[in-house]
Amino acid sequence: MRIKAKIMDSAALGRALMRLAHEITEKNGGAAGLCLVGIKRRGEPLARRLAENIERIEGERVPCGSVDISLYRDDLKPVADSPIVRPAALPFDVDGRVAVIVDDVIYTGRTARAAIDAVLDCGRPRAIRLAVLVDRGHRELPIRPDFVGKNIPTSRSETVEVRLPEYDGETGVYITE
Repeated sequence: MRIKAKIMDSAALGRALMRLAHEITEKNGGAAGLCLVGIKRRGEPLARRLAENIERIEGERVPCGSVDISLYRDDLKPVADSPIVRPAALPFDVDGRVAVIVDDVIYTGRTARAAIDAVLDCGRPRAIRLAVLVDRGHRELPIRPDFVGKNIPTSRSETVEVRLPEYDGETGVYITE
């Protein structure tokens, strides 16, 4: 894939995550009753960074975990004829909390829908919210994030690539073709 444009560098990504942390705590009236659920892969480190930012803002640590939504997807082929389905698990109780699902990019909405199913398998949150670093449009499902770091209009032939040091050795957001 060819890089078409660099949309965010490390500093811009950090500012977007701090702004998202402020928006999340403002809408919730603080950190009480919140939990963050990152979608594996890149949503997981983003959720951890948001939790750190919320702790800086509110002085309170927010429970943070992640879900693997692979077996919840409706648009992927089964791994096997009879896959072993393991329910999602989080290291905290979601019952009665406001669960904020965190992902790097929202596109069709199918990943977000799968994450909602995974969270609901873990319990009954008071509410589920969605925070994404990048909204690139082109939804196929009626799902809209509550918190967006940056809106980036794209064509269907383009891809938004979020690079994080945990996986890529660098930090940035790129449009590729």
